[in-house]
Amino acid sequence: MTETVASQSDLLCRNCSGQCAFDPAQQDLLCQNCGTLWPLASDTDHEAALEFPFDPDKPQREPPSLLGDHVHQCETCGGAVVFTGPTVSERCPYCNGPVVLATEEKAYETMALVPFRIDRAVAERSVTEWIRHRFAAPNDLGHVISKGSVAGIYAPFWTFDSKEAIQYWASYTTGSGDKRRRHHVSNKMNVHFDDLLVPASEHVTPLIRDGILHDFQPGYLRPYRAGYLAGFAAERHHWTVGKGLRMNAQDKDLLIRNRIKKHVGKSGTRVDRYRTDTSGIHYRRILLPVWIMHYTYGGKPKRVVVSGIDGRTFGERPFSPWKLAAYSAFLTAVTMMMGLTWGASTVP
Repeated sequence: MTETVASQSDLLCRNCSGQCAFDPAQQDLLCQNCGTLWPLASDTDHEAALEFPFDPDKPQREPPSLLGDHVHQCETCGGAVVFTGPTVSERCPYCNGPVVLATEEKAYETMALVPFRIDRAVAERSVTEWIRHRFAAPNDLGHVISKGSVAGIYAPFWTFDSKEAIQYWASYTTGSGDKRRRHHVSNKMNVHFDDLLVPASEHVTPLIRDGILHDFQPGYLRPYRAGYLAGFAAERHHWTVGKGLRMNAQDKDLLIRNRIKKHVGKSGTRVDRYRTDTSGIHYRRILLPVWIMHYTYGGKPKRVVVSGIDGRTFGERPFSPWKLAAYSAFLTAVTMMMGLTWGASTVP
């Protein structure tokens, strides 16, 4: 029996055999037929925050643990998601493209997840509130978005810890004109990265990670159980730990350079080069909850994403050319008025 089939049978209500779905407000399984709540919490919930060591210098043999399960493959973006429980959609949660039943080649078991903490109604209100504060948006945008589709998905992420022993060479400039001097410095420093959040899929765009999920709290993690996925879609993990680290390299480089600039403590510092000795790598394979609102404006597809944890909202939106022109004219008028006022005040 595959994991998917087993989880579906586990989601039947023990009272009436009705289908259960996860209720974000109660944090339990809710029978869609008789309304009975079935608890998901256990005495081992604290273990969900455990991290696992990784040594990049040792040979890595990490065979996928899940093979041949049925997934829904998007014909537009290629995303492969699993629908657990009563919700099976004909549209991709990531891009709203059509999905077809397919067989997954390989996947890795999820270690933990953060369950949805806000429900669909709250997510829709968050989108409405976000639109209300977009002052340069077209007047009819709220009406258009109200007709959009909302999808809840558990998106795959890594968390990485590491200790960095860094040696760097940097430079900065002081003075101006004939007294302008370039100073070169070198030094050593230690940096500890804790719970760096890294997308584990090319379908997790910066709109999702940087827009709403950058404030990760390990205390919200729970052990992976099918009950938390009931009624939602989920994308599984398909990458090895080594690939996850490679995908994090660019962000980590930027973080290290920013730490070096802060360590130098001089304005305009430029990091010429650095080298680091990395140790103490620990990781988690996790799923994080996201609501995605799909809508079309002017024939162009757009998305608004809502964190399933705290309702933080960010998205794509069109601009009203008339409002932009009005704002530009207003700012120009204010600037001219300030200039005239300042000029008048300086006249003897």
